[in-house]
Amino acid sequence: MTDALLQVVGSGLEVVDLGRQLRTGMPQSPNHPQFWHTLPRRHGDMVRSDGSSAANDMISTGTHVGTHIDALAHVSYQGSMYGGVDAVASGVGGKYDELGVHTIEPMIRRGVLLDVAGHLGVEHCEGGYEITVDDLEATAKRQGVVVEAGDVVLIRSGWGSKFAEGAPYVGGPSGVPGVGEDGAVWLAEHGVHAAGADTIAFERLAPGGGHALLPAHRVLLVEHGIYIIEALDLEGLAQAGWSEFTLMLVPLNIYGATGSPVRPLAVRPKGAA
Repeated sequence: MTDALLQVVGSGLEVVDLGRQLRTGMPQSPNHPQFWHTLPRRHGDMVRSDGSSAANDMISTGTHVGTHIDALAHVSYQGSMYGGVDAVASGVGGKYDELGVHTIEPMIRRGVLLDVAGHLGVEHCEGGYEITVDDLEATAKRQGVVVEAGDVVLIRSGWGSKFAEGAPYVGGPSGVPGVGEDGAVWLAEHGVHAAGADTIAFERLAPGGGHALLPAHRVLLVEHGIYIIEALDLEGLAQAGWSEFTLMLVPLNIYGATGSPVRPLAVRPKGAA
């Protein structure tokens, strides 16, 4: 018997890539080590007797650069991580055994795009704009979608269109749009599995405030065990008009790490309405 999933795949799929290309010098949070790529060996450096040669690469990177997912070990509050795990004791030995990124199972889940910028009729929300619960609910209503338990909800502010500009995307002086504590609570009340956005830190950053306060991270990661995906490219998804899709996301299996670069894919059967 042919597997139903194989039948869908065999009939053709439409795929939208939600990941940013990793490049040296790309915009990122100043709190994390930069991505760096170099070629220790180039063609011609060593040539074999038959005239062939090989090139190879080396990369160094923080785990929270480019499009990436935050493991539950990434944030603590008043000394504890999710489930009451002692944050200091857990880090002894230089890895987080209990809540590291290796504990995140590969995601093949219902994805929902909430295109807040599209709903508001703007190219992008202004720097420092807080995406409210009313914004989230009105966007979902306009798109005709219902956020359900276990979903991965992706919130488009339009700020991702600034990624190629570099520093303006990071938004130090201007701030960055995103949900605040209330929006994070709304997501948690809906029982989502993960939440993501097209911005550097997922949640609202106040103008000039940097990463000084991140209440949505506390609500999602520490209080509810909900993963956060940052620096997504949601422009193509919005242009395609997809509100619902299958989200596929697999973190690198780095034992004890607090996060991982990812390349999420939005997938639908070809010709789906």
